[in-house]
Amino acid sequence: MSILAPGDIAPSFTGKDQNGNPISLSDFKGKKLILYFYPKDNTPGCTAEACSLRDGYEQLTQLGFDVVGVSADSEKSHQGFIGKFNLPFRLISDTNREILTAYGAWGEKKLYGKTYEGIIRTTFVIGGDGKVEKVFSKVKTDDHVSQILKEFEH
Repeated sequence: MSILAPGDIAPSFTGKDQNGNPISLSDFKGKKLILYFYPKDNTPGCTAEACSLRDGYEQLTQLGFDVVGVSADSEKSHQGFIGKFNLPFRLISDTNREILTAYGAWGEKKLYGKTYEGIIRTTFVIGGDGKVEKVFSKVKTDDHVSQILKEFEH
């Protein structure tokens, strides 16, 4: 469950993208940001989610959104993932899990009766004012763009 809710100030962050370039929340001041957290590059659900965002990317940017993904994978893994699936957006390598923790996207998960710590798939839409506008905690990986557009197309 996310610790952030609509109206909350989004936690400030600085990380490195797939090319080692710094990327910060402040880079998106005045723009809407779709910040999505996903467990692992090249896994079925994460690939479906990234491809959904890729396929709807033009629509999202026309509505003023930027898209950034975050996982604990390495920059090299992100480079391969972007190349393999032709992703048009940047991915943050959060290997120390600072951003994941700040957004409540790292925590206890259950699978097949076992409890473990891991990345909780969550998407945050952050307004140009730095406030959380929407939190998607039940992400439809294969149709995530429609989920987002349904909330923001007027």
